[in-house]
Amino acid sequence: MPVHPTAIIDSQAEIDATAEIGPHVVIEGHVRIGPQTRVYPNAYISGWTEIGAKCEIHPNAVVGHLPQDFHFGGERSYCRIGDGTIIRESASIHRGTQPESWTSIGKNCFILGFSHIGHNCILADGVKLYNGAALSGHVEVGENAIISGYSLTHQFVRIGDYVMVGGGTRLTKDVPPYFSVIGESECYGYNSIGLRRSGRFSSEEIAEVKLAYRTLYRSGRLFSDAVAELAGMVKTSTGRRIVEFARAPSKRGIIGPTRGDREADEVAAHE
Repeated sequence: MPVHPTAIIDSQAEIDATAEIGPHVVIEGHVRIGPQTRVYPNAYISGWTEIGAKCEIHPNAVVGHLPQDFHFGGERSYCRIGDGTIIRESASIHRGTQPESWTSIGKNCFILGFSHIGHNCILADGVKLYNGAALSGHVEVGENAIISGYSLTHQFVRIGDYVMVGGGTRLTKDVPPYFSVIGESECYGYNSIGLRRSGRFSSEEIAEVKLAYRTLYRSGRLFSDAVAELAGMVKTSTGRRIVEFARAPSKRGIIGPTRGDREADEVAAHE
């Protein structure tokens, strides 16, 4: 496939012969682009960036550029984009900020227009980041999570597998796998539709996710006590995954219930 004559490609870059590079694309540095990947006009790719096979980089996207971090000193760091990932118009993905560190995007992710992925983020396979959503540095996102449009995620937040983040959410705390979050980091249920549509979860596993939601967010107990109770109840690997996530080290803490549920718990506690 062709490399357009107006494209500017660094001599250090490695471009597969089957990749397509459009007009006015700029590729700067030790960039590697895999087979059958298409880079649309005016995209900018820089640094030590690796882009897998059958990816799409759409117009004005910025991939592997310098991190937005005052502590960055210009050292070598990396950005990796997995096979089949689509990066739409004007999305930006920055490389790692510490020397020899990575920003890593998994396979078959969908990064929509004007969204942002900060330095040292790690996205697993199948993540969808919708228009205008922004991930600050060091955010971790699990498999097949959906980050809806115009949501904001604080640095160092962990987002579990199959999580649904609602549009416009301000996410400042970790979200356990399979749950849904909206507003000011408020858990409003579990991602029942996403789990059923995936075809990967048995009815027993989905029931256990529902049990986990009720135990952690509707029992009115302290979160740590609810986690301990749940640990003695779960029987599937899916249920155990929730417990493991809740017990893992966290820099931000875990999301709480919706404001309505929180207020109801406070009233019940005083009755």
